[in-house]
Amino acid sequence: MDRIAQALERMAPPPLKTPDFTMASAFLWHADPDGLEPVGEVNRVDIGLLVGINRSRDTLVANTRQFAAGLPANNALLWGARGMGKSSLVKAVHAAVQVDCPELKLIEVQREDLPSIGRLLGHLRRSDARFLLFCDDLSFSHDDEHYKSLKAVLDGGIAGRPENVVFYATSNRRHLMPRDMIENERSTAISPSEATEEKVSLSDRFGLWLGFHPCTQDEYLEMISGYCAEHGVEVEPDVLRAEAIEWQATRGGRSGRVAWQFFTDLAGRKGVKL
Repeated sequence: MDRIAQALERMAPPPLKTPDFTMASAFLWHADPDGLEPVGEVNRVDIGLLVGINRSRDTLVANTRQFAAGLPANNALLWGARGMGKSSLVKAVHAAVQVDCPELKLIEVQREDLPSIGRLLGHLRRSDARFLLFCDDLSFSHDDEHYKSLKAVLDGGIAGRPENVVFYATSNRRHLMPRDMIENERSTAISPSEATEEKVSLSDRFGLWLGFHPCTQDEYLEMISGYCAEHGVEVEPDVLRAEAIEWQATRGGRSGRVAWQFFTDLAGRKGVKL
């Protein structure tokens, strides 16, 4: 009987106790079993190094400061070109705002764990801290039902979204669904607008839409120059420009991610640790 009881406890662990949110400023949410893992050091860059996204940066900072101060704030969807700093901006904004508002906590949620989000909200609702839930690279396939779980965060059901929780997501898709799926729904349904409304309207539940677009060559070079200045890498301007342009040509495009990859290679060749 004791062995059976122990086996049952392993299969169905006790409910998660309300965590001690003073342990860290950021956490990872895990489901099955439920748990919040403290993150000692968040992988992020300084907000001043994010180039070419000034409008999105200012808007997200203002929204986050409102939320951290206990004022009304919107959920935000950061969508657009890959590698242009969407997830970096969320983490950088959290760091910038937390300097004045230490009770602001960042919790990253994986897309596959969205069905458990209701249980997480129950724990957060009982805390005095403020929580910025973050889901990176959020998107859904044609047979994916996880998007229905997301509504618990955005709308909150009859209980409402906890006043101390706001949700930020990044995606390459503005409507979070594949374009071919949306167009197929419209072409085959008796009432095209009704057939796609539930899926397309998911992104409408975000109060802020912040678009990210490919950077110019000047912005790309400015990013690299900023990284060099921040980490003390000294290179002749003409040499740096030529090598950076050659690097982006071999990658077939330029973005913030490509700029960082070039700088990582450059720092390694110069013997500079990051």
